[in-house]
Amino acid sequence: MSEQKPGLVAVVSGGRSAERDRSLLSGNTVLASLDRQGCRSVFLDASDPDFVDRVRTADVAFLAIAGQYAEDGKLQGLLETLGVPYTGSGVMASAIGMNKTMAKSVVGAAGVSVLPQALIPPQGEPGAVAKAIADAIAFPVILKPQSEGGSVGMTVCHGIVDLVRTVSAIDRQGGAWLVEPFVSGTAVTAAVLDVDGDRIVLPVLETLPTEAEFYDYATKRDKNLHRYRCPAELPETTAEQISAAALTAHRALGCAGYSRSDFMVGDDGTVVWLEVNTLPGLSRTGNLATMAEAAGIDYDALVRLVLATAERTGYRP
Repeated sequence: MSEQKPGLVAVVSGGRSAERDRSLLSGNTVLASLDRQGCRSVFLDASDPDFVDRVRTADVAFLAIAGQYAEDGKLQGLLETLGVPYTGSGVMASAIGMNKTMAKSVVGAAGVSVLPQALIPPQGEPGAVAKAIADAIAFPVILKPQSEGGSVGMTVCHGIVDLVRTVSAIDRQGGAWLVEPFVSGTAVTAAVLDVDGDRIVLPVLETLPTEAEFYDYATKRDKNLHRYRCPAELPETTAEQISAAALTAHRALGCAGYSRSDFMVGDDGTVVWLEVNTLPGLSRTGNLATMAEAAGIDYDALVRLVLATAERTGYRP
């Protein structure tokens, strides 16, 4: 693995979020890589009743997990309390990063362009709510859960009838929702990775849906419905702008180890930052692995680099 033996590595995966399937894919792939590299490791499902007792015996937790109760600071807080070092960002960056509204406020204040938004209130007649949104943001619009990842629940509405129907259907008691303008253009993502104390930005990746209007939940999970282009086919200045914005977002949010920021490049060339993934997926053919490969970093090396970023000493906010 590396000069410093990691000891027992607990690959923490599963959990109870809507992204459980993606987490399990990442976790099993990471575990296989660690096994190949002769690392002493064990697979732990964060939703198992004996998880706390088992994870406290590990020397380090490799977080191959995503979504609510995993990527939002709650799991990180537990590991901090138990005194178990872990990969990825700390409690504060994880919590802020998971909340799209808060993350946009922080990243926007750091000088990165973000989209305007409106929040859907937990109460209110759907027609009146939809009209208020339509008065604030021009169609088409996209609805997103405020604290979810993986494109869970995202829906595009092209008119007031669509919007009323969607507002009526969503679970407004299950957490806040936000509405943004739907940007027509190119969806791209850029990852920041800590390597030997330096932060590098991997080549920008372009996601190309083959059928869907945008890179939605179903499209992300079916390799037949999308393809990647890495490096993305963008003007050099645009790619540089995206890389710089990803690094700015990583720093402004206080991310650690690695992160992945999603962007839209509008048809007019305008770049807007959408959200951050503080625990990007680690499947063998996923975004992060594809970007790493384009940078000359094979999958096993990527796993080693992520593991090496686990904070083992000091207080983490």
